[in-house]
Amino acid sequence: MWRPGPAMSAVDQFWIDVTGKQTHGARPWSGIDPIVASAQIITGIQSIISRQSNIALEPAVVTVGAINGGNRMNIIPEKVAMIGTIRTYDEGMKKDIHKRLATTAEHIAQSSGAQAKVKVVELYNAVVNPPDLVAQMGPTLERVAGPGNFGLQPKSSASEDFSFYQQEAPGMFFYLGVTPRDKDPNTAPNNHSPLFFADESALIYGVRALSNMAVDYMLAANAKR
Repeated sequence: MWRPGPAMSAVDQFWIDVTGKQTHGARPWSGIDPIVASAQIITGIQSIISRQSNIALEPAVVTVGAINGGNRMNIIPEKVAMIGTIRTYDEGMKKDIHKRLATTAEHIAQSSGAQAKVKVVELYNAVVNPPDLVAQMGPTLERVAGPGNFGLQPKSSASEDFSFYQQEAPGMFFYLGVTPRDKDPNTAPNNHSPLFFADESALIYGVRALSNMAVDYMLAANAKR
Protein backbone atom coordinates (compact mmCIF):
# COMPACT_ATOMS: atom_id res chain seq x y z
CA MET A 1 0.00 0.00 0.00
CA TRP A 2 1.13 3.55 -0.73
CA ARG A 3 -0.16 7.07 -1.27
CA PRO A 4 1.01 10.25 -3.01
CA GLY A 5 1.65 13.42 -1.02
CA PRO A 6 1.73 13.50 2.81
CA ALA A 7 1.77 9.86 3.92
CA MET A 8 3.09 9.88 7.49
CA SER A 9 3.12 12.72 9.98
CA ALA A 10 5.99 14.70 11.40
CA VAL A 11 6.66 13.98 15.08
CA ASP A 12 7.84 16.41 17.73
CA GLN A 13 8.25 15.90 21.47
CA PHE A 14 7.42 18.53 24.07
CA TRP A 15 8.07 19.04 27.76
CA ILE A 16 6.07 21.36 30.01
CA ASP A 17 7.38 22.07 33.51
CA VAL A 18 4.93 23.88 35.79
CA THR A 19 6.28 25.51 38.94
CA GLY A 20 4.10 26.68 41.81
CA LYS A 21 4.65 26.97 45.55
CA GLN A 22 4.56 23.98 47.87
CA THR A 23 2.13 24.03 50.75
CA HIS A 24 0.03 21.77 52.92
CA GLY A 25 -2.99 20.27 51.18
CA ALA A 26 -5.20 21.59 53.96
CA ARG A 27 -4.05 25.17 53.27
CA PRO A 28 -4.05 25.53 49.47
CA TRP A 29 -4.43 29.34 49.70
CA SER A 30 -0.96 29.60 51.22
CA GLY A 31 0.71 28.15 48.14
CA ILE A 32 0.33 27.90 44.35
CA ASP A 33 -0.99 24.59 43.11
CA PRO A 34 0.89 23.38 39.98
CA ILE A 35 -1.34 20.31 39.74
CA VAL A 36 -4.48 22.38 39.18
CA ALA A 37 -2.59 24.63 36.77
CA SER A 38 -1.34 21.58 34.87
CA ALA A 39 -4.86 20.18 34.61
CA GLN A 40 -6.03 23.49 33.16
CA ILE A 41 -3.09 23.51 30.74
CA ILE A 42 -3.94 20.03 29.49
CA THR A 43 -7.55 21.09 28.93
CA GLY A 44 -6.45 24.30 27.22
CA ILE A 45 -4.10 22.44 24.89
CA GLN A 46 -7.07 20.59 23.41
CA SER A 47 -8.38 23.82 21.90
CA ILE A 48 -5.21 24.28 19.84
CA ILE A 49 -6.41 21.62 17.42
CA SER A 50 -10.17 21.81 17.92
CA ARG A 51 -10.52 25.60 17.76
CA GLN A 52 -7.29 27.27 16.61
CA SER A 53 -5.83 25.12 13.81
CA ASN A 54 -7.15 24.91 10.25
CA ILE A 55 -7.74 21.16 10.14
CA ALA A 56 -9.37 21.60 6.73
CA LEU A 57 -5.78 21.98 5.47
CA GLU A 58 -4.32 18.94 7.25
CA PRO A 59 -5.11 16.98 10.42
CA ALA A 60 -2.93 17.38 13.50
CA VAL A 61 -2.61 15.89 16.98
CA VAL A 62 -1.32 17.20 20.31
CA THR A 63 -1.17 14.52 23.02
CA VAL A 64 0.04 14.67 26.61
CA GLY A 65 1.45 11.22 27.28
CA ALA A 66 2.66 11.52 30.87
CA ILE A 67 2.26 13.84 33.85
CA ASN A 68 4.16 13.59 37.12
CA GLY A 69 3.98 15.65 40.29
CA GLY A 70 3.71 15.21 44.03
CA ASN A 71 4.32 12.26 46.31
CA ARG A 72 1.94 12.66 49.25
CA MET A 73 -1.84 12.85 49.49
CA ASN A 74 -1.74 15.91 51.77
CA ILE A 75 1.03 18.00 50.18
CA ILE A 76 0.64 20.34 47.23
CA PRO A 77 3.98 20.00 45.42
CA GLU A 78 6.17 22.71 44.00
CA LYS A 79 6.51 21.25 40.52
CA VAL A 80 4.69 19.18 37.93
CA ALA A 81 6.27 17.85 34.72
CA MET A 82 4.49 16.59 31.63
CA ILE A 83 5.62 15.25 28.28
CA GLY A 84 3.79 14.70 25.03
CA THR A 85 3.87 14.43 21.26
CA ILE A 86 2.80 16.62 18.33
CA ARG A 87 1.86 15.09 14.96
CA THR A 88 1.50 17.27 11.85
CA TYR A 89 1.70 17.02 8.06
CA ASP A 90 2.17 20.68 7.17
CA GLU A 91 5.31 22.61 8.11
CA GLY A 92 3.45 25.91 8.63
CA MET A 93 0.89 24.25 10.90
CA LYS A 94 3.68 22.63 12.87
CA LYS A 95 5.40 25.93 13.63
CA ASP A 96 2.09 27.56 14.51
CA ILE A 97 1.17 24.77 16.92
CA HIS A 98 4.56 25.09 18.62
CA LYS A 99 3.89 28.80 19.29
CA ARG A 100 0.33 28.20 20.47
CA LEU A 101 1.46 25.42 22.80
CA ALA A 102 3.91 27.72 24.55
CA THR A 103 1.47 30.62 24.70
CA THR A 104 -1.35 28.46 26.06
CA ALA A 105 0.75 26.80 28.76
CA GLU A 106 2.51 29.96 29.88
CA HIS A 107 -0.60 32.14 30.08
CA ILE A 108 -2.73 29.54 31.86
CA ALA A 109 0.02 29.02 34.42
CA GLN A 110 0.39 32.77 34.93
CA SER A 111 -3.35 33.11 35.56
CA SER A 112 -2.95 31.09 38.76
CA GLY A 113 0.38 32.56 39.80
CA ALA A 114 2.40 29.60 38.57
CA GLN A 115 5.03 29.47 35.84
CA ALA A 116 5.26 27.12 32.84
CA LYS A 117 8.37 26.38 30.85
CA VAL A 118 7.81 24.76 27.45
CA LYS A 119 10.41 22.95 25.37
CA VAL A 120 9.75 21.43 21.94
CA VAL A 121 12.19 19.21 20.03
CA GLU A 122 11.53 18.40 16.38
CA LEU A 123 12.24 14.72 15.75
CA TYR A 124 11.15 13.60 12.25
CA ASN A 125 9.64 15.58 9.39
CA ALA A 126 6.52 14.38 7.60
CA VAL A 127 6.98 11.63 5.02
CA VAL A 128 5.76 13.17 1.75
CA ASN A 129 5.74 10.99 -1.37
CA PRO A 130 6.30 13.07 -4.54
CA PRO A 131 3.17 12.53 -6.70
CA ASP A 132 5.20 12.25 -9.91
CA LEU A 133 7.44 9.57 -8.40
CA VAL A 134 4.40 7.66 -7.09
CA ALA A 135 2.80 7.81 -10.54
CA GLN A 136 6.03 6.48 -12.07
CA MET A 137 6.64 3.67 -9.56
CA GLY A 138 3.03 2.69 -8.84
CA PRO A 139 2.78 0.35 -11.85
CA THR A 140 5.95 -1.42 -10.71
CA LEU A 141 4.51 -2.07 -7.28
CA GLU A 142 1.23 -3.24 -8.79
CA ARG A 143 3.11 -5.72 -10.97
CA VAL A 144 5.08 -7.10 -8.04
CA ALA A 145 2.08 -7.35 -5.70
CA GLY A 146 -0.25 -8.92 -8.24
CA PRO A 147 -3.97 -8.27 -8.80
CA GLY A 148 -5.95 -7.54 -5.65
CA ASN A 149 -2.87 -7.28 -3.45
CA PHE A 150 -2.33 -3.52 -3.45
CA GLY A 151 -4.25 -0.36 -2.64
CA LEU A 152 -4.22 3.26 -1.47
CA GLN A 153 -2.88 3.69 2.05
CA PRO A 154 -4.78 6.15 4.29
CA LYS A 155 -2.74 8.92 5.90
CA SER A 156 -0.94 7.63 8.95
CA SER A 157 -0.32 9.67 12.11
CA ALA A 158 2.65 7.40 12.82
CA SER A 159 6.07 8.81 11.95
CA GLU A 160 9.20 7.56 10.21
CA ASP A 161 12.79 8.72 9.89
CA PHE A 162 12.52 7.82 6.18
CA SER A 163 11.81 11.54 5.81
CA PHE A 164 15.54 12.19 6.27
CA TYR A 165 16.29 10.14 3.14
CA GLN A 166 13.72 12.18 1.23
CA GLN A 167 15.68 15.33 2.07
CA GLU A 168 18.66 13.91 0.17
CA ALA A 169 17.03 12.22 -2.83
CA PRO A 170 13.58 11.54 -4.30
CA GLY A 171 12.00 8.85 -2.17
CA MET A 172 8.75 6.93 -1.97
CA PHE A 173 7.57 5.17 1.17
CA PHE A 174 5.32 2.13 0.83
CA TYR A 175 3.92 -0.46 3.22
CA LEU A 176 4.59 -4.19 3.06
CA GLY A 177 1.80 -6.27 4.57
CA VAL A 178 3.05 -8.92 7.00
CA THR A 179 -0.27 -9.99 8.55
CA PRO A 180 -0.76 -13.77 8.19
CA ARG A 181 -3.22 -14.59 5.42
CA ASP A 182 -5.70 -16.18 7.82
CA LYS A 183 -5.86 -13.02 9.99
CA ASP A 184 -7.79 -9.78 9.49
CA PRO A 185 -5.31 -6.87 9.25
CA ASN A 186 -7.88 -4.60 10.92
CA THR A 187 -8.02 -6.70 14.09
CA ALA A 188 -4.64 -8.44 14.19
CA PRO A 189 -2.27 -7.19 16.95
CA ASN A 190 -0.05 -4.38 15.66
CA ASN A 191 3.69 -3.93 16.03
CA HIS A 192 3.35 -2.31 19.49
CA SER A 193 1.60 -5.36 20.88
CA PRO A 194 3.35 -8.33 22.57
CA LEU A 195 1.03 -10.52 20.44
CA PHE A 196 2.30 -9.09 17.16
CA PHE A 197 3.34 -11.69 14.61
CA ALA A 198 4.94 -10.99 11.22
CA ASP A 199 4.52 -13.45 8.37
CA GLU A 200 8.08 -13.51 7.07
CA SER A 201 7.01 -15.01 3.74
CA ALA A 202 5.99 -11.46 2.84
CA LEU A 203 9.61 -10.31 2.91
CA ILE A 204 10.28 -11.75 -0.54
CA TYR A 205 7.75 -9.26 -1.92
CA GLY A 206 9.69 -6.45 -0.25
CA VAL A 207 12.91 -7.58 -1.93
CA ARG A 208 11.14 -7.90 -5.28
CA ALA A 209 9.52 -4.48 -4.88
CA LEU A 210 12.77 -2.68 -4.08
CA SER A 211 14.79 -4.42 -6.79
CA ASN A 212 12.11 -3.93 -9.45
CA MET A 213 11.69 -0.28 -8.54
CA ALA A 214 15.44 0.29 -8.76
CA VAL A 215 15.66 -1.33 -12.20
CA ASP A 216 12.56 0.39 -13.59
CA TYR A 217 13.70 3.76 -12.25
CA MET A 218 17.12 3.41 -13.85
CA LEU A 219 15.63 2.22 -17.15
CA ALA A 220 13.34 5.26 -17.23
CA ALA A 221 16.25 7.57 -16.41
CA ASN A 222 18.38 6.07 -19.20
CA ALA A 223 15.52 6.41 -21.66
CA LYS A 224 15.41 10.16 -21.03
CA ARG A 225 19.07 10.62 -21.95
